[in-house]
Amino acid sequence: MKDEELAGRLREAAEAHRPDRARMLARIERGMAGGRPAPRPVRPPRTVRPWLRVAGATAAVCGVLAAGTFAVTSAGDDGGARGGQVASAPSPTPKAPAAPDGLRPEDGPLWTGGVVDPHSNAYWAQSNVTLRTTEPLTALTVELRVAQTGGVNSTGSWRSLPEPDFTVSVGESGGYLVYRWTLRPGRTVPAGTHTFAGQYNHAEGDRNATGDYVTAHAVRASGAEAAVGDRFGRSR
Repeated sequence: MKDEELAGRLREAAEAHRPDRARMLARIERGMAGGRPAPRPVRPPRTVRPWLRVAGATAAVCGVLAAGTFAVTSAGDDGGARGGQVASAPSPTPKAPAAPDGLRPEDGPLWTGGVVDPHSNAYWAQSNVTLRTTEPLTALTVELRVAQTGGVNSTGSWRSLPEPDFTVSVGESGGYLVYRWTLRPGRTVPAGTHTFAGQYNHAEGDRNATGDYVTAHAVRASGAEAAVGDRFGRSR
């Protein structure tokens, strides 16, 4: 049977159907005469046992604590998880090492003194060493020690005596930047006043030079030895 033929027959059957109104009214009257059905009883809600209430409250508190812990942990790990930098406390400014006791500026014909050059500034300084001798010297070692107070690094050195007469070294030792001038064998330092100077950068601002000092060890033409030393004062 084709779909169009089936649809036509169903439509004809639907149009031919007529509801039995008399039978429907009779059912309604019988229902009214018999009375309405009794309502179904409603079961009262079950009483929640006390221990269940306690358990529920405990679970709620645990949930709040867990959420708080997660929030704190997340906040603490934010820098590492997102690759951010964690701030650290600034490094303390290093303290200048103390100059040794017992320094004396004069010994026999030899004298020395150290000062910071007045042309030094808030970033750079020059320490001047004056050496005076009333006799020729056949051996001499001069050491200038600049305390490492922060950012101290050498930018050069010089001396008033002939350059070929000395070997010069600069290095770090025991918290100091050390300049060392050593007279070469066979050379002589004449009597007179001579200058040795070390130049260096330092951290920005006023620099405390009270930890700086100079020492000089010499051998006189007579063969006698002499040793002197001096502290520096405060500088820029």
